[in-house]
Amino acid sequence: MARLGFYFDMTKCTGCRSCQVACKDRNMLEIGKLFRKVHTYETGKFPNPGYYNYSAACNHCADAKCVTGCPSGAMHYDNTDNTVQHDFAKCIGCQYCVWNCPYGAPQYIDSLGKTRKCDACKGLRDAGENPVCVDACNMRVIEFGDLADLRAAHPGEELTDAIAIFPDPAITQPSILIRPRSYAFLDNFQEKIM
Repeated sequence: MARLGFYFDMTKCTGCRSCQVACKDRNMLEIGKLFRKVHTYETGKFPNPGYYNYSAACNHCADAKCVTGCPSGAMHYDNTDNTVQHDFAKCIGCQYCVWNCPYGAPQYIDSLGKTRKCDACKGLRDAGENPVCVDACNMRVIEFGDLADLRAAHPGEELTDAIAIFPDPAITQPSILIRPRSYAFLDNFQEKIM
């Protein structure tokens, strides 16, 4: 089965947060909850400072810790596309998925007493459409699809799933291809709150 995931071109992201807003709107999320969040990081220091934006969502990991940590089976791999999905009806609100995910993807929704997360807009994809974050991006830096196809669509680009803000990708095997800026590999990063 194909392994589906996101492609993100960090070199062209302006940090506009259109993807974040579109996702929040589609999922009708309450204040303070986001399934996709744009982070801005600064690195280095004068005279060699740097910055980069990263649009983070669920990485639909091949070894998702939210799935292995879920006692009710609410977090699971979809049997049609192998993305990490959440069955709201099975969720018991224990938050083990929240605590186990090293990327912070599952979100506990206080008003519901349960968890929800990015499903890569499964309903839209089943209808032949893109996830909303992909179509909302003004710079067209987010894509979704078969990782092998995404890699082939970007020949010559050095793509990675390992940047300084991530844990070791061997832990979860994230389904993400990032075209990084050189600053994204520097350990002396600091997140800037916008």
